[in-house]
Order: sequence, then C-alpha cells, then structure tokens
Amino acid sequence: MENRRLAPGTLWPATLRQARHALRCGALQPIETIQAVIESGGIRFVVRQVSSLSRKEQQRRQTRRLHGGERPSANPFLPYDPDLFVADISDTHLALLNKFNVIDNHLLIVTRDFEPQEALLNLADFESLMTCLAEFDGIGFYNAGAAAGASQAHKHLQIVPLPLGDFEPAVPIEPILASTLVDGLAHRVPGLPFRHAFARLEPGTMTSVDAALSALSCYRALLEAVGVRPVEVSGELHQPAPYNLLVTREWMLLVPRSEERVAGVSINALGFAGSLFVRDAAQMKVIEQLGPMAALQRVALPATASR
Repeated sequence: MENRRLAPGTLWPATLRQARHALRCGALQPIETIQAVIESGGIRFVVRQVSSLSRKEQQRRQTRRLHGGERPSANPFLPYDPDLFVADISDTHLALLNKFNVIDNHLLIVTRDFEPQEALLNLADFESLMTCLAEFDGIGFYNAGAAAGASQAHKHLQIVPLPLGDFEPAVPIEPILASTLVDGLAHRVPGLPFRHAFARLEPGTMTSVDAALSALSCYRALLEAVGVRPVEVSGELHQPAPYNLLVTREWMLLVPRSEERVAGVSINALGFAGSLFVRDAAQMKVIEQLGPMAALQRVALPATASR
C-alpha cells in the first residue's frame, strides 16, 4: 500500500523544488507586488500593492486565455494540476502551491476528497496543519466561507512562510499579542477593537497526535467564545457564520466576519495577522485614509463586553 504520509524534513525542500519547476512551466503565476508599511493601532501593517508591470502582464495572459477559449475549472483541486503538487501530507490531505501567489512558497493544504469550506475543521485538518507547521516556521490560516475571503468551495487550509514582511516582527500583529497574559483559552487582546478570541498553544511536538488534539480543542473553545456554534448539515458539522482562523506554532486567533471587503478591498485571514493586499494605488489610498485597523474593524463583528 502506498505511504501517503509526509516524511519529516521533506516539505520545505519539496516546496522550493516544485516552485522552481512550476515557474519554469508556467503553472505558477505569482502576482508581483510592491510593499508599503502603514502604522495603525500600534501595528506596522504590511500592505502589498500589485505592481503596474505585473498588472499589464496579467492582462496579456487573460487576453490569451480568452482568445484560446480556456475555461476555468469548476474545482481546481479535483483534479489538481500535477505541476502544482508539492507533497502528500496524509491519507486525507495533500499540499499544493497556490497558483496565483502574492507571497512566495504559499501552500494550500487540501482535502483529497471534496469537503465543503463551510464544514468545521476536524482532527485530520489539524493533524495536517500542525505537520506543515513543524516543517517550517510559517503561519497557517483558514478562510471559513466566502464572506471570510474563501474563493474556493473545496475545503482547504493555507500556510505561508514567515516573516510576512521585510521587517520584524515576523507576524506584524504579534507586538500587541505579546502583551496579553493568557492562563487559559478564549482570552481577548486589548488592542483588537473587534470580536475575536485568542489563545496560546502548548509547546510540544507539532507532529504529534496530542498537538493536533490540543489545537482542535483550542479551536472549538475559540468558536464557542465568539458565539459561532456549529450546526448540523446532512450529518456533518458546519459553522453558521463566516470567520477567519490564524495558527502559528505558538498561538491561535479566531475572528468572526461580517463582510468580505471594505470599500472594494478584499480582506482574508492574513489581514488580521497584519498583512493586506490591494489591487492598485486607489485601493492603497483607501487603506491609508481609513487605516488598516479600522478596515479590519469594518469587516469583523463588533467587540462584545469584556469576558
């Protein structure tokens, strides 16, 4: 029987190797950006703007695709593009390169069989995510539903390597997290002006089943803390409302969502880590004028009374 479990120490070399191959053959089409730093709410946000040269090239590619009669796949994960395949993580999940990546070596952690993106994360999801986090220092995230920034209906987590910008800290939001003393689950971070729940993860071996069980337990506690209570759909647990989840080796943050975008700017889970993406100078101006923290506040739910 084929062994479909990741061998320790192989994911990062496989990612680099496959990224080189995918770039050569055109399967990987990174979005070139220029970085800016906007300070807001005590955080130095990284804001990436699509470069004008990159935008022109994307337009040329789109024109070629239209003239060539290409049609986008209804589900790019079934079947997936073999040129984007990085590794088998487990019997239930595999790792693919993100075809249109803004951050280098951005991986998608995809279920082999179709599961809806609105389904609750389960033990197999966390086993796969924690396995990837053990392989390289990154930040995992989950966009639970279209209003949380999910663009595909097939369940997939994501992970990008750290740092998120060209400066310290590796995760821009971490300075205000560091001031939060946590002696249990589902605590609030004073500097975040929207509904959320935060917890520190127990240190330990990331690849152990115990680590995945601990992360799963933490995740469920955070959902409960923000009032996102699972509902049963066709015998499977789903979330009743959209949210974003961020997971590092040290902590977990969950933010329920109200909107997918603010003033035309789409925001996914990485926005709550302090990393935003804008299409052009006009959107950059919107974020500068509004302020990144206020933008996050506009797409999240209002903060609740202190717990």
